[in-house]
Amino acid sequence: MGAAAAGDDELSAAIAGKTERILVSVRVRPLNAKEIEIGDSSDWDCTNGTTIVFKHPPPGERALFPTSYTYDRVFGKDIGTRQVYELGAREVALSVVRGINSSIFAYGQTSSGKTYTMTGITEFSVADIYNYIKKHADREFTLKFSAMEIYNEAVRDLLSTDSTPLRLLDDPEKGTIVEKLIEETLRDQDHLRELLSICAAQRQIGETNLNEMSSRSHQILRLTIESSPKVYAGRDGSGALIACVNFVDLAGSERASQAMSAGVRLKLNTQERECISS
Repeated sequence: MGAAAAGDDELSAAIAGKTERILVSVRVRPLNAKEIEIGDSSDWDCTNGTTIVFKHPPPGERALFPTSYTYDRVFGKDIGTRQVYELGAREVALSVVRGINSSIFAYGQTSSGKTYTMTGITEFSVADIYNYIKKHADREFTLKFSAMEIYNEAVRDLLSTDSTPLRLLDDPEKGTIVEKLIEETLRDQDHLRELLSICAAQRQIGETNLNEMSSRSHQILRLTIESSPKVYAGRDGSGALIACVNFVDLAGSERASQAMSAGVRLKLNTQERECISS
């Protein structure tokens, strides 16, 4: 990815030259206070910007599993969320203003920092998108926002106080849609921040052995951007564009024995893994 220093023209060229594919980045978080207190050490080490090494394989199983793994990007414990965004997500997020659909999602076990990372990436993406809009006064932009969570195999609108599950429908033109999902037309960046706060407050959380405030649902935030030239530019001018970017924060994928989940949460965790697998 590596679009941190790219200006608008460079970014356009970079996006145009990319083929459609999935980019995988790994972020290693630092030890938390509880882990430091009991003397834990990290099992992972980042040797460079693309390789991560497993330092403590189980005894007797060293020959069964590789000790190093290579990805598009690897971020060590000292790397901040801003740099993770700049190098691992910015180009993907900003492709939406060029009419290209994209998704950014975080996957990992509870307490690995998924929600923390996705919150930062979402905020940085929104700031860059609005900055792009300010620089392109020759186009008219309309931004729409929707948010949902998948919890206990049910889809719920995070912008609504009604907890009634929503239905999934097959639309011949749009594909799979969520019936009656609220889509807010944004007034400005502050309006979007207000809606993000509502989503955070409504999302399902629960305590596990790994995290006191664990997100127990999959959250999908969707930002749709429509744009068109204010003045008709002729046959060679740019036309109307519409695309969306999805910010997906998946629920924890840990083993039940690790999180000490029980009862309803144990059932939900099993369903979540089945949902991801399908």
